[in-house]
Amino acid sequence: MAAAFATVESASTFDAFLELEQTKDLLRFTTAGSVDDGKSTLIGRLLYDSRNVYEDQIESVTKASAGRNVGAIDFSLLTDGLRAEREQGITIDVAHRYFSTPKRKFIIADTPGHEQYTRNMVTGASTADLALVLVDARKGLLPQSRRHAYIAALLGLPYVVVAVNKMDLVSYDRQVFEAIEQNFRRFLAGFRSIEPFFIPISALQGDNVVSHSSNTPWYLGPTLLEYLEEVPVSNRAHQAPFRFFVQRVVRPDLDFRGYAGTIAAGSVSLGDAITVFPSRRQSIVSGITTFDGPLDRAAAGQAVTLTLADDLDITRGNVLTASGDDAPQIASSFEATLVWLNELPAELGRRYHIKHGTRQEWAELASIEYKINVNTLEQEPAHSLEMNAIGFARIEAARPLAFDSYNGNRTTGSFILIDPVTNATVAAGLMSGAAHGDSKPRAAHVTWQVRDGSLIISRDNSGEPVTEEQLEAITNLLSKLRIEKWF
Repeated sequence: MAAAFATVESASTFDAFLELEQTKDLLRFTTAGSVDDGKSTLIGRLLYDSRNVYEDQIESVTKASAGRNVGAIDFSLLTDGLRAEREQGITIDVAHRYFSTPKRKFIIADTPGHEQYTRNMVTGASTADLALVLVDARKGLLPQSRRHAYIAALLGLPYVVVAVNKMDLVSYDRQVFEAIEQNFRRFLAGFRSIEPFFIPISALQGDNVVSHSSNTPWYLGPTLLEYLEEVPVSNRAHQAPFRFFVQRVVRPDLDFRGYAGTIAAGSVSLGDAITVFPSRRQSIVSGITTFDGPLDRAAAGQAVTLTLADDLDITRGNVLTASGDDAPQIASSFEATLVWLNELPAELGRRYHIKHGTRQEWAELASIEYKINVNTLEQEPAHSLEMNAIGFARIEAARPLAFDSYNGNRTTGSFILIDPVTNATVAAGLMSGAAHGDSKPRAAHVTWQVRDGSLIISRDNSGEPVTEEQLEAITNLLSKLRIEKWF
């Protein structure tokens, strides 16, 4: 009887623990900064001192730390898992780590600091809520630190923690810390959306990481972990208008037609009126299905299959939105900030693949308005973008895209450009809005066919009879191409 009671009590305790974990909010943050500023060491120290490392990991890292002259444990080995990373002593790939405290859950993206791997930093920061930028107290603010802070601002991260690391190597000099803070504040003054926080630390010694340090009696602020536990987290995706990229049309039989994907923003409920873009057809949500069963309501981040009251022509890449005033922009030509990530520079007029949500189209780099000097934040004339450069450009897609400005919606306002030859990601883009004068689909987006002896012109999944003027223009064009029988 006592054993049975203990089992029930243990199960109840475990259920209570799971329920408590589910109620905690989640903070995603990324590390950034120049190479060898101590990002991996800081994350390792944070995990170790907050007791989020298993004993077998500690034992393995302790053995691997032998002969490295870094103390009993090389904390960077807790995140740098690749052999090349351990041999070179630098981070190459993005390492994601999960940990939790009694107050909050965390997902860390430990990103490389080397300029060659700036694209990895962009990847890690794209889903983060906060950027943790490290600065070596001996070196001060470096160009790569400025670049990472600027990218964090571009990606819409509202909070930036500037951790002045290796204070032990400058004898915990308060003046060194304050000089770096003043320098960085002047740089960050150009970003009104960023709320910076400065903290002196030593990742190797553990000063002000989890516990307050007696070596910095002049610093009266919270430790790094205390700040991360208290910084406000607002889920902007849940607050934004409903957006749903169709990933797959589910058609198991003649009686079911659903549209599967992950809700990019907002929420949807049974009976909601929705609009399909770019066709602008409208319908009503008649079902919300998940792996665990049907729902009455679903929100951002959930993978669902939606069914509609009407049988519409909807394909992969279409966007479902709530019918109303918060409609996305529809344009083939749009302006965007580009972070160039490829060794081959950007070429005006060159065609790339653009991947926006679940849709992929041909696109052309039409113009580059300017590029940003990351040291001065000044706009400079440019006809090309070299690797790691940040510029403002106009993109022309083969067909209209449904999107929001990046400031309004990080998911529907972002895209990547892909080299069609190498299949390499060459740029990450943040959409600003439609280019001036682009409000209508172009003739290149039109197809035609014969139905029952009549010529039908089709635009964006909808069909309407061709006018006499259009028929004459098409006939003249095909005549010039010496095409006599064209349907």
